Amino acid sequence: MDDPIYDIELEDCPICRGAGLIQDEQGWSVSVACMDCGAETAHAEYRTPEERLEAARRVALLWNMGKVVHTGMSD
Repeated sequence: MDDPIYDIELEDCPICRGAGLIQDEQGWSVSVACMDCGAETAHAEYRTPEERLEAARRVALLWNMGKVVHTGMSD
């Protein structure tokens, strides 16, 4: 079964142009993070599967608008 949150379109990272990935934080929130520089969005909490998809859409919108936090460090 495909997870619909991974079908949401993400732009390249607004900091380094790397690839962004939607992350599910152990069943309570989602965020988007750059796999290259570590920039990330705020976390959006959810309680139900329907809220999870909406939360993923919200963080994707933040990411695509360039609203990210970058500490200058990466993994």
